[in-house]
Amino acid sequence: MAVNNPYQAYQQNSLNTASPGELTLMLYNGCLKFIQQAKLAIQNKNIQEKNTNLIKAQKIIQELMVTLNMDIPLSKDLMAMYDYLNRRLVEANMKNDLEILDEVAGFVTEYRDTWKQVIQINRQKQFSQGGQA
Repeated sequence: MAVNNPYQAYQQNSLNTASPGELTLMLYNGCLKFIQQAKLAIQNKNIQEKNTNLIKAQKIIQELMVTLNMDIPLSKDLMAMYDYLNRRLVEANMKNDLEILDEVAGFVTEYRDTWKQVIQINRQKQFSQGGQA
């Protein structure tokens, strides 16, 4: 099956070749994108678009939850936080609440930025170890 859209081909290739860490980063970025789109939909009084985007954000949070390795102690804390964020997204959807969306976006941004730093540190370690071998 040939892909006619070069951007679509690039996106598909990015997904297929991304490391687990990069995929997690993509999930955080996608969640933030859908929250932002939901906020715009609320402001434009487009309830269907708001609902669609918040459900997409919730599905991303749920995906982050199911991919946690519960053998790692930190995962229990992340699970509780993801559960909280998911419940807040449901509440924001029911109430059309922009403040809740700002709160959730703030947490997701912090996680994303921390995750980005972890990826950069790991790349630096791999690069420095590769140069010494």
